[in-house]
Amino acid sequence: MSVSDRPTAAELVDAVRDFLELDVVPTTSGRVSFHARVAMNVLAQVGRELTIGPGLDAAHAERLASLGVSSDSELAAAITSGALDDRYDEVAAALRAAVRDKLAIANPRYLTTD
Repeated sequence: MSVSDRPTAAELVDAVRDFLELDVVPTTSGRVSFHARVAMNVLAQVGRELTIGPGLDAAHAERLASLGVSSDSELAAAITSGALDDRYDEVAAALRAAVRDKLAIANPRYLTTD
Protein backbone atom coordinates (compact mmCIF):
# COMPACT_ATOMS: atom_id res chain seq x y z
CA MET A 1 0.00 0.00 0.00
CA SER A 2 1.29 3.43 -0.87
CA VAL A 3 0.16 6.95 -0.08
CA SER A 4 0.89 7.89 -3.71
CA ASP A 5 -1.74 7.63 -6.39
CA ARG A 6 -1.20 6.76 -9.99
CA PRO A 7 0.94 7.13 -11.89
CA THR A 8 3.33 5.09 -9.83
CA ALA A 9 7.06 5.78 -9.79
CA ALA A 10 7.57 2.81 -12.13
CA GLU A 11 4.92 4.14 -14.52
CA LEU A 12 6.56 7.57 -14.54
CA VAL A 13 9.95 6.03 -15.25
CA ASP A 14 8.44 4.01 -18.12
CA ALA A 15 6.75 7.11 -19.56
CA VAL A 16 10.00 9.10 -19.62
CA ARG A 17 11.85 6.14 -21.11
CA ASP A 18 9.20 5.80 -23.84
CA PHE A 19 9.45 9.53 -24.59
CA LEU A 20 13.20 9.26 -25.03
CA GLU A 21 12.94 6.13 -27.16
CA LEU A 22 10.05 7.24 -29.38
CA ASP A 23 10.47 11.02 -29.59
CA VAL A 24 14.02 12.03 -28.73
CA VAL A 25 16.30 9.32 -30.13
CA PRO A 26 14.72 9.18 -33.63
CA THR A 27 14.96 12.96 -34.04
CA THR A 28 18.46 13.53 -32.71
CA SER A 29 21.97 12.47 -33.53
CA GLY A 30 25.46 12.55 -32.12
CA ARG A 31 25.95 13.51 -28.50
CA VAL A 32 22.27 14.17 -27.73
CA SER A 33 21.20 10.82 -29.17
CA PHE A 34 23.97 9.03 -27.25
CA HIS A 35 22.99 10.67 -23.96
CA ALA A 36 19.31 9.91 -24.60
CA ARG A 37 20.21 6.23 -25.03
CA VAL A 38 22.25 6.30 -21.82
CA ALA A 39 19.30 7.89 -20.03
CA MET A 40 16.99 5.19 -21.44
CA ASN A 41 19.26 2.49 -20.03
CA VAL A 42 19.37 4.21 -16.64
CA LEU A 43 15.58 4.53 -16.57
CA ALA A 44 15.18 0.87 -17.54
CA GLN A 45 17.42 -0.13 -14.65
CA VAL A 46 15.56 2.12 -12.20
CA GLY A 47 12.26 0.70 -13.43
CA ARG A 48 13.45 -2.85 -12.82
CA GLU A 49 14.70 -1.89 -9.38
CA LEU A 50 11.30 -0.40 -8.53
CA THR A 51 9.33 -3.38 -9.79
CA ILE A 52 11.42 -6.45 -9.02
CA GLY A 53 13.90 -5.02 -6.52
CA PRO A 54 11.81 -5.52 -3.37
CA GLY A 55 11.28 -9.22 -4.11
CA LEU A 56 14.95 -9.73 -4.91
CA ASP A 57 15.95 -7.89 -1.72
CA ALA A 58 13.70 -10.19 0.33
CA ALA A 59 15.14 -13.29 -1.35
CA HIS A 60 18.67 -12.05 -0.68
CA ALA A 61 17.87 -11.42 2.99
CA GLU A 62 16.52 -14.97 3.25
CA ARG A 63 19.67 -16.39 1.65
CA LEU A 64 21.86 -14.45 4.05
CA ALA A 65 19.78 -15.55 7.03
CA SER A 66 20.06 -19.18 5.95
CA LEU A 67 23.84 -18.75 6.17
CA GLY A 68 23.57 -17.15 9.62
CA VAL A 69 24.47 -13.61 8.59
CA SER A 70 22.44 -10.45 8.12
CA SER A 71 24.45 -8.46 5.57
CA ASP A 72 26.89 -8.80 2.70
CA SER A 73 29.68 -7.48 4.91
CA GLU A 74 28.93 -10.14 7.54
CA LEU A 75 28.95 -12.78 4.80
CA ALA A 76 32.31 -11.52 3.53
CA ALA A 77 33.72 -11.61 7.07
CA ALA A 78 32.41 -15.15 7.61
CA ILE A 79 33.94 -16.30 4.32
CA THR A 80 37.25 -14.60 5.14
CA SER A 81 37.42 -16.12 8.60
CA GLY A 82 36.65 -19.60 7.30
CA ALA A 83 33.47 -19.84 9.38
CA LEU A 84 31.54 -21.09 6.34
CA ASP A 85 34.20 -23.39 4.86
CA ASP A 86 32.10 -26.46 5.65
CA ARG A 87 29.13 -24.93 3.78
CA TYR A 88 30.90 -24.21 0.49
CA ASP A 89 28.05 -25.42 -1.74
CA GLU A 90 25.47 -23.30 0.11
CA VAL A 91 27.67 -20.21 0.01
CA ALA A 92 28.43 -20.69 -3.68
CA ALA A 93 24.72 -21.11 -4.49
CA ALA A 94 23.83 -18.00 -2.50
CA LEU A 95 26.52 -15.97 -4.26
CA ARG A 96 25.43 -17.20 -7.70
CA ALA A 97 21.82 -16.27 -6.90
CA ALA A 98 22.90 -12.83 -5.68
CA VAL A 99 24.82 -12.18 -8.89
CA ARG A 100 21.86 -13.34 -11.01
CA ASP A 101 19.57 -10.99 -9.08
CA LYS A 102 21.96 -8.06 -9.50
CA LEU A 103 22.13 -8.73 -13.24
CA ALA A 104 18.34 -9.01 -13.44
CA ILE A 105 18.24 -5.38 -12.35
CA ALA A 106 21.41 -3.98 -13.92
CA ASN A 107 21.14 -5.63 -17.34
CA PRO A 108 19.08 -8.82 -17.77
CA ARG A 109 20.52 -9.34 -21.26
CA TYR A 110 23.67 -10.61 -19.54
CA LEU A 111 21.61 -13.51 -18.17
CA THR A 112 20.72 -14.91 -21.58
CA THR A 113 22.97 -17.02 -23.73
CA ASP A 114 22.82 -16.98 -27.49
